[in-house]
Parts: sequence; structure tokens; C-alpha cells
Amino acid sequence: MSAGRLLSLLLLLQSRGRVTARGAAKELDVSVRTAYRDLARLRDAGVPLYAEPGPGGGYGLVDGYRTRLTGLSEGEARALFLAGLPGPAVDLGLGAEVAAARLKLLAALPAGHRQEAARTAAVFHLDAPGWYRASEPAPHLPVLVDAVLGRRAVDVRYRRWRTPREVSRRLRPYGLVLKSGTWYLVAAGGRVATYRVDRVLDAVPTGEVFDRPGDFDLEAYWTAYLEDFTARRHTGTATVRFSPRGRARLPDNAPPEVVRAVDATAVPVGEGGWVEAVVPTEGVEHACGELLRLGADVEVVAPPELRRAMAATVRALARAYDTGPAPADVADGTGTGGVADGAGTGDGRRGGR
Repeated sequence: MSAGRLLSLLLLLQSRGRVTARGAAKELDVSVRTAYRDLARLRDAGVPLYAEPGPGGGYGLVDGYRTRLTGLSEGEARALFLAGLPGPAVDLGLGAEVAAARLKLLAALPAGHRQEAARTAAVFHLDAPGWYRASEPAPHLPVLVDAVLGRRAVDVRYRRWRTPREVSRRLRPYGLVLKSGTWYLVAAGGRVATYRVDRVLDAVPTGEVFDRPGDFDLEAYWTAYLEDFTARRHTGTATVRFSPRGRARLPDNAPPEVVRAVDATAVPVGEGGWVEAVVPTEGVEHACGELLRLGADVEVVAPPELRRAMAATVRALARAYDTGPAPADVADGTGTGGVADGAGTGDGRRGGR
């Protein structure tokens, strides 16, 4: 038996109000049988624990019972200060509260842990947005935070990709997710769906109170949503050739799924270290723009429609930047800057000479 595990179980009961043996087992990473045994040991130790049978039941502490957390390990002190990284808290309108809580916690720690916690806070910084992009303003985020915490419905105007571009809906917010610097709202509005908070044009609280389904798991929903989003987004494939430099630049210019596909399917072709791979695509227009970021270090072999789109775009760029007769080595097709005519014959393919 672990005394630390029993303390964790006690704090779980105190923070959640009521838990099932199965829920406690999942939280503590033990078997259901072990959870039942630990609950019995808490009761035997004098903790005023009661059991409520039936659906929605579970184990809870008698009203008014609280335990004092008398000490933190060095690792726990570190973890608490890492959890208080301020950026997302400021977005949620909780910056002052987090700062105050950190000060109170710091004052309550023993001197040795206080110094360690301060050192940890000084050497970690969270910058959520990805490179080459800034966070989009989300002025209605505080309203949505209140709606999530208060379990109150909210009327929103929302801008989406497809027509009609603007829609009005009543949403029952289940949770918020921060992904790469962008906040997403998970809410029910007929069905459970995901909304980008920076596309909320207006948000008005309502007097409607709702109950979030007891079996709803925000983390599990988000994991399934990402898997489904990736499957729906990549509806086709393309055969593409990459130079060594193009392949090295790929992680900065393409999503991780494309990079993984290249690593999994790349085979050498021709000379100069070029490889050919099959990559997932979101559509001709999107793939064309994505691959053109690599310039002359990439060449589409198939499908023909993507190859033609690449060639047409390059010809349009050539006309826009035409400053006179090209040097002889480029004009006769012997240089490295030429592009095939898009017929898919492969006469101008990189690495095929």
C-alpha cells in the first residue's frame, strides 16, 4: 500500500466531491480492485467517507470535511509553478488570480522549497504560438470562459469558412482548448462541435443553465477530433520529388503528416540525392501553394492536374518577373530553373536526367 496514493485519493475526493471506484482507478493508474481497497482503508483510518449507490453515485466525503495539505515535495513544488505559466491564464482573464495564487503558495512553502520553486519559475517560459505566425485576438474569450465555468448557454455570431460565412447559434460550452496559440471552444449547438474563438464575432450570455453530460471527456473528445480532422483534410495523394535541400526544408514548410509520409515512402531517384515520395494532399490548390514554398527543390510527378497547376503558377510568376531575354543556359533548358510544360511526360523532372 502507498501512503502517497492514499493521500492522492483523499485529495481527489476533496476536489471532485464524488468519484466512482472506476474513476478513481483511472486517475490513480491502479486496478478497480485496488481502488476499492484504498477507499476501505481511508474509511478504516477515520476519514468520514460515504457511498451512494446507483447511476450517478459514487464515493464522497461528508459535507464540511477538509484535510490540510501539510507538505509538498520538491518535485511537486516545481510542478505547481510550471502549471502556473501565465500566458494562457492572461488570455482567460485569470492573470491576476494566478499571480496572487503563486505568491500565496510561495509564502506557504518551506524556505528550501521556496527557493527551488523560484528557480524553476525563472528558467521556464511558455510561448504558445508557432513560428511565422502571431496569436489572433480573441476579445470574446472571457465571456466564453464564464459560460464554460458557469455552465450557461451563450448566443454567438460566428464566421466560418463555407457559406453562409456568418451564422448565429446558441451554444452550450463544454470546454476550451489552447492549440498552438489558438483557442478553440468545444460546445453543443444541436451537436458537439469545435469553434475557433478568434472567429467569434459576438458573444452574449443567456440565462439558460445546462448540465454538461457526465460522460463527456474533453481530452478524449479533442484527441478524436484531431484524428478525424486529419482524415477529412487529406483526401488525396501526390507523387513528389524532393532535392536534399527541399527535404531538409520540409519540416518548416509542410504539416507533420507530409514530413512523416516522405520519411516513410522516400526512394532515391536519379542523381544528386533527389528522392521520390507519396504525400497526402488536401486538394490541388492547397497542395500547389504548399509545395511551391520549396521553389525549385520540389517537382510534382503526379497527379497530372496538380502538375499542371504547378506549371501554370510558375509560368504566371515568370511572366510577372520577366525582365528580358533569359541567359542561354536557362533558355535552352539546360539550367536548373526550368519547369516542365505540365503534360506529365517527365521530360523535365528533377533527378531524372
